[in-house]
Order: sequence, then C-alpha cells, then structure tokens
Amino acid sequence: MSEPGYYVHPSACVDEGAVIGEGSKVWHFVHVMPGARIGDNTVIGQGCYIANVSIGNGVHIQNNVSVYDSVTLEDDVFCGPSCVFTNVINPRSAVQRKDEYMPTLVKRGASIGANATIICGATIGEYAFIG
Repeated sequence: MSEPGYYVHPSACVDEGAVIGEGSKVWHFVHVMPGARIGDNTVIGQGCYIANVSIGNGVHIQNNVSVYDSVTLEDDVFCGPSCVFTNVINPRSAVQRKDEYMPTLVKRGASIGANATIICGATIGEYAFIG
C-alpha cells in the first residue's frame, strides 16, 4: 500500500470519508469532518475546524479558522488567521436550525483578512479582499 500524496500532522484528526488532494498539508490540532472535500496543494493551518465543505486547489487557511457546513471555497482562496464562517443567520441555542443553513461561496483568488466573520448567504467575488 502506498503513502497518501498529502501530509497530515499526527495531532490532526481526519475523519473517515474526508477527501484530501495531492500535495495538501493538514497541520497541528486540525479536525476535518467526514464530508469535507479538500483540493490539491491546499494548506490547513493549526487549530482549524473543517466541516462538510468544499475547498478548492491552492487554498491557504491560516491558524484557528472554522469553516462550517455549507461553505464553498474555490481555488486559490486565502483565509487569514482566526477568520470564521457562519451558516445560520439567527442562531439560538434552544432552536435547531440545521435545515436553515445558508450557503456561502468564496470565489477564486479571494482573500479574507484575520479575524473577519463571514455572514452566511454571502458570495465573495473573484479576487476580492475582505479586511
């Protein structure tokens, strides 16, 4: 059996069913959920949470980023440290809203700055810069 064509740090948790592309790197204390699809040559930094999402090729996700269900990151997207994506427009602890997730699309080459919160339902255009 051959080695996978990607790197996963020993402290990371990649659940069965996740798909990781060639040349990608998953660093310390990352959790990748079963439905995640990660493209080629993508880097997932320390302490990230990657849910049931689609992440393209050449994406760089810096430390402590949470990418929740219903988010799509196209090729060459940059997510700065500690940015976060939401998937429910009005969350409440006592109300289940999993059937109300709103899709978020970040198009090719967009950059999202450190600590930015991306509200669900948004589309971020190609090569946009979010500060």
